[in-house]
Amino acid sequence: MKDNTIERRDFLKKSIALSAGLTVAGSMLTSFNAEAATVVDNPMAANEKEFRMGVIGPAELSLATSQIAVNKATNKNAKEFAGFELGEAIAVTGVLKDLGTPVPMMDAKAKATLEKIKSTPAGPEFDKAYIKAQLENHEFLRDLAQNYISKGKMAGAAENQGRHLATLSLAVFKEHVAITSRILKELGA
Repeated sequence: MKDNTIERRDFLKKSIALSAGLTVAGSMLTSFNAEAATVVDNPMAANEKEFRMGVIGPAELSLATSQIAVNKATNKNAKEFAGFELGEAIAVTGVLKDLGTPVPMMDAKAKATLEKIKSTPAGPEFDKAYIKAQLENHEFLRDLAQNYISKGKMAGAAENQGRHLATLSLAVFKEHVAITSRILKELGA
């Protein structure tokens, strides 16, 4: 029991640290006006603007599904993850919107995921569907951040801060891939 308490505290500390880091890094990025674009399944970003555009759609989906899951999840680990993820998604979408990042229309895959989460009754199948959706979402975000960072240093303050934002985010994306993978195994999926 003590290990679980320590693990939860560490998870919470990391989530709070990420939120603070995203807020600080995000406030340093320059704002821009752009038209909304849909996020494709290709996790690539050539610059900080594309990185932010790539993050906001999945973050919005995570927000919507986690709002449902905090009340509907029945597995204690799925429910706990939903609470942490909801807090993270609120922070991330808030920072990105403050930066003027437009929210794209949900693509067909995101709409289908949200509909599945809404329509699956509470219980083990819901927990599996929610955690599987979170795993897929965080794998995309992890790959997006890794690909953006791998481009190397680019000129400009916004690009430098975008790389800092991606670096901070990458640690959490990797952690959430590991946690959701573990929870899925616990759920027998």
